[in-house]
Amino acid sequence: MKILVIVAHPDDEVLGMGGTIKKLTREGHNVKIVILATGITSRRSSDYSNSTDYKLDKNIESITKKQLKELQKNAKKAANILGVTKLDMMDFPDNEMDKITNLEVTKTVEKIINEFKPQIVYTHSEYDLNIDHRIIHNAVLTATRPSQKFTIKKVITFEIPSSTEWNFSKKFLPNIFVDISKELSTKTRAMNAYKNEIRKFPHPRSIEGLEVIAKRWGTVSGCNAAEAFCLIREFTEKF
Repeated sequence: MKILVIVAHPDDEVLGMGGTIKKLTREGHNVKIVILATGITSRRSSDYSNSTDYKLDKNIESITKKQLKELQKNAKKAANILGVTKLDMMDFPDNEMDKITNLEVTKTVEKIINEFKPQIVYTHSEYDLNIDHRIIHNAVLTATRPSQKFTIKKVITFEIPSSTEWNFSKKFLPNIFVDISKELSTKTRAMNAYKNEIRKFPHPRSIEGLEVIAKRWGTVSGCNAAEAFCLIREFTEKF
């Protein structure tokens, strides 16, 4: 089965469903990851921390370009750990995809889907705090609208620690749980590939934080560790 994972930033694929991706590739499914935005440039700093300045001076811009190359290498390393050989990285602006028209983002997603022809598409939740996540969610829903010639059977969303749970006015309500008890160590190893994106506990993007989240969903679904998803749409020919 062909499975497409569309995310905003490098590391979102691991944070959201790294364990499930590993399970899918281990089962022999054809998984493709597409990362639409660059990542990190919105921080406007040279040390991966967040600066309150918006203007990007030439020195920081030069350093950031080098950091982006390293980030892309990290993404390839993480994909390899998860068993994924198909990884595309695009250059939409980090945390500024609201500058891009919905049409352009949707057409980009449509082209990806038309070329890969997946049966299942995973992407961000509509409830995320991050603007890029929400824009991609909307574009994916538009690009996956049903038609007679469409191959897509399921559209599924996932949470991103440090984005989904911080949008306090809205809530992610999962209705699918995947047991990743055997894959959790691989998920954290893939996250370790993004060495500059990891934070210290109790930050949700820490290694311990990811383990706590997986165990929490495990308590909800009756296993040692799980990832949570929300089924947006499913097309079934027979019951």
